[in-house]
This record gives sequence, structure tokens and C-alpha cells, in this order.
Amino acid sequence: MVERTVALLHWFRRLRIRWEIRDDIHEAFMSLACSIICYRRLIK
Repeated sequence: MVERTVALLHWFRRLRIRWEIRDDIHEAFMSLACSIICYRRLIK
């Protein structure tokens, strides 16, 4: 399950390579990506 989640997160280019210097911005993008993944799962 963990490997699948990490693989799904790697679809988001911004999370694959970390461009942001600040941690809070990176965490916000991580939360947004997790929300999108959950939303796509609920639609199915």
C-alpha cells in the first residue's frame, strides 16, 4: 500500500523534484496531491 501511494505521488512533477526552498510550501503541495489522489479514488 505504501509503495503504491509513493508511486502515485511521483506522478506529480512538483513533488518528484523539490523546487521549493521552504518546507511549508512543499508540505502544502504534498497535501494537495494526497487530496487529489483520494478524490480520484472516491470517484471510481
